[in-house]
Amino acid sequence: MFARIAPRYDFLNHLLSLNVDRYWRRKSVTLAAAQPDAQILDVCCGTGDLAIEFAHRLGPNGRVTGTDFVAPMLELFRAKVAGTALEHKLNISQADTLALPFADESFNLTSVAFGIRNVADLERGLREMRRVLYPGGKAVILEFNDTHHPVFGPLFKLYFSKILPRLGALISRDSRAYTYLPDSVGKFPPRPAFLKLMEQSGFSNCHVHSMTFGVVSCFIGTKP
Repeated sequence: MFARIAPRYDFLNHLLSLNVDRYWRRKSVTLAAAQPDAQILDVCCGTGDLAIEFAHRLGPNGRVTGTDFVAPMLELFRAKVAGTALEHKLNISQADTLALPFADESFNLTSVAFGIRNVADLERGLREMRRVLYPGGKAVILEFNDTHHPVFGPLFKLYFSKILPRLGALISRDSRAYTYLPDSVGKFPPRPAFLKLMEQSGFSNCHVHSMTFGVVSCFIGTKP
């Protein structure tokens, strides 16, 4: 499914979010507060927008490794950065978040934007993100949540469940993908439950920052 929608993925992300997705990623990178020489792993990286945002903030010795198991997404990521000043700061490879091909304690920070809900086993994915972190390293997870804002909440749910799937299907020519999006968000754990799952997966100091009336959350946890 993700391979089919890859050619229009970025366009639809920006269009359907009214470009607010750019702000969500920038804010998450700011909250991450990575050091200039950090070694960062961005899993389920898709076409690389979060990894690129991190790379912009790093110094000459910092590196971001982006992994995803959808090859067409990674091809678009490579095309985005080819020949740019960021190219040497980015490593791009195909990998499954449930079985990351990296040694223990390889990264200062792990991240994922709008991808953790697609992982078949949430706790196993979180444990892999923790495993590859140095002690004291952080996981930064950006994801959609149900919003209960009294005014914005009902309007957003109408848009997200009725309008967005139709627009996405029309433009991407894949009706399944943009029906899957609200369905997968609806099945994602509420904020308190996901924070508890992070703790069960070995993270400490877990906390969450809500954005845009609670539509999106940035979860942060530390490896003890």
